[in-house]
Amino acid sequence: MELKGAVAVVTGGASGIGESVAKSMALKGVKVVIGDMDAKNLERVSGEISAAGGQVAWAKCNVTNEEDVAALMDLAIEKFSALNICVASAGIIKDGLMINLDKETGKVKRAMTTDQFKAVIDVNLVGSFITLREAAIRMANNGYKGLLVPISSVNKVGQTGQLNYSSTKAAIALWPKIIVGEFQMKGIQNIRCVSIAPGYVGTPMVKGMNQEALAGILKGVHINRLIEPSEIADIIMFAAQNEAVDATCLEITGGLISNGLAK
Repeated sequence: MELKGAVAVVTGGASGIGESVAKSMALKGVKVVIGDMDAKNLERVSGEISAAGGQVAWAKCNVTNEEDVAALMDLAIEKFSALNICVASAGIIKDGLMINLDKETGKVKRAMTTDQFKAVIDVNLVGSFITLREAAIRMANNGYKGLLVPISSVNKVGQTGQLNYSSTKAAIALWPKIIVGEFQMKGIQNIRCVSIAPGYVGTPMVKGMNQEALAGILKGVHINRLIEPSEIADIIMFAAQNEAVDATCLEITGGLISNGLAK
């Protein structure tokens, strides 16, 4: 796929990985449409892309709302006459142990609520499903050469305190093989699917965490630093340009040998 002139939809585009992916692709000539719940930062990111010479459109979008997601995909086609890349990077974290004991009594004093569990499932898993489905419908119906990119995580292997989050990321790591298998079964050759599994990424939230804990994490990373969001964008653009990359999950971890947060 040629990046220049391609059209991409990026959810979670108001910050973090989504923002970096949108900006990086725009610099390569990709026309980008960004969606997020944060309209103020969507407007900021859009303005920065435009100021750098990129072509961009944006819309407030709740990825758990089918109408919102459909409208975001339609905006890409209405504005730029195509839809070639869909990056489902909208996601949330609500960490917590399933049960937590009181140190004095040894009895359960707190438990992960059903709402805590379901909120992460709804955004990370259901929201990603809706996003990829709506993009795939339009790619298939219009014959667009397309790439679907759900975002997994190195924590797909399991992380204490992230029963909800890790569950979503483990599932998403499996999606490309299933989705592409279905495409193959139905003779859909124009759409590929590749998931990206980042390690610890240098978003403002991660960089601002407890520095002692952060140092502990980096001891298990071979390159001894966080992954830059722009490096996530680079691997997505590599996948877009290389047709042989398909039906797989690509890890980008900096050589994560051990998980500094696991106990």
